[in-house]
Amino acid sequence: MSLICLSDFEAYARDHLPKATWDFIAAGADDSYTRDDNILAFKRIRLRPRMLCDVSVIDTSTTVQGMEIPFPVGIAPTGLHCLAWPDGELSTSRASDAMNTCYIASTYSTCSVEEIAAAAPKGLRWFQLYIYRNRKLSEQLVRRVEALDYKALVLTVDLPYTGKRRNDIRNNFHLPKYLTIKNFEGAFEGYDGPEDYGVPINTLDPSVSWKDIYWLRNLTRLPIILKGILTKEDAELAVEHGVQGIIVSNHGGRQLDGVPATIDALSEIVNAVQGRVEVYVDGGIRTGSDVLKALALGARCVFVGRPVLWGLSYQGEEGVRKILQILCDEFRLSMALAGCKNISAISQNLVQFSKL
Repeated sequence: MSLICLSDFEAYARDHLPKATWDFIAAGADDSYTRDDNILAFKRIRLRPRMLCDVSVIDTSTTVQGMEIPFPVGIAPTGLHCLAWPDGELSTSRASDAMNTCYIASTYSTCSVEEIAAAAPKGLRWFQLYIYRNRKLSEQLVRRVEALDYKALVLTVDLPYTGKRRNDIRNNFHLPKYLTIKNFEGAFEGYDGPEDYGVPINTLDPSVSWKDIYWLRNLTRLPIILKGILTKEDAELAVEHGVQGIIVSNHGGRQLDGVPATIDALSEIVNAVQGRVEVYVDGGIRTGSDVLKALALGARCVFVGRPVLWGLSYQGEEGVRKILQILCDEFRLSMALAGCKNISAISQNLVQFSKL
């Protein structure tokens, strides 16, 4: 079977992964309304193409935090890649490097930050961070990724507690014994209590507040990007607290169900920050035209999560490369058909919202 679009890879992963693994990847919180709306929201946006624009040459390149990438699609932080493919994040890292794009490595990786860096030494990598009750855990991770030339920290801010993912509860989902969260190897030696996705429960610090952004800024010189912002009020506070970027994200619909789809929240964030920091978006991107819509609404770049895991389940590194290549090719074609020869030609005039 020839897999020619992301939904083909989704169908393959659903058919070939163990049920508990598929349920973990697909999980949304509660009724999964937000997870599903992330995709449906893109379908409510119509494109307004312009004609006779000379699109004989198309330039899809852009920059993120000053680093050039050939097309505006990066890899969002998702955990436990070894569930989908034996060498997990190593394949993801190599695929991202082969496509010259940005990979945000998750704290909850089944390969260590050192292993991920060694798999693609010249790759553009950011690191997704949580703040833990034991601040030393977070501080040590920051020091490690700084030494490994990761280029930014992506602080996830929408997870003071883990959302209720019903199928994971029904399946009594646990990390298989042959896998560990490699970034914490040795950190919880002797612990034999209940776990939350491979880490002792109550490890995350629910008291984290805006003052901790100052703590993190004093800890590192790396750019700090906040992932999980959905309102103009928090976007304005992010700018006031000196961060360098925002990822508009609802954690793939895995945290608070009933929040807006990320593409619906994007314009509010873009308007609030007024170009003072870069704004990115994740959630629900399945086609190149979705990428075009996101950029038209002000995103600098999009990040994809679940599709990367689908690609891994198909052919490891090659599968992830195919996912990224499909999005790149579809985006280039969508740009051309919409009359946009480069990124700067994409504007809000390109989109309109339609009721379904």
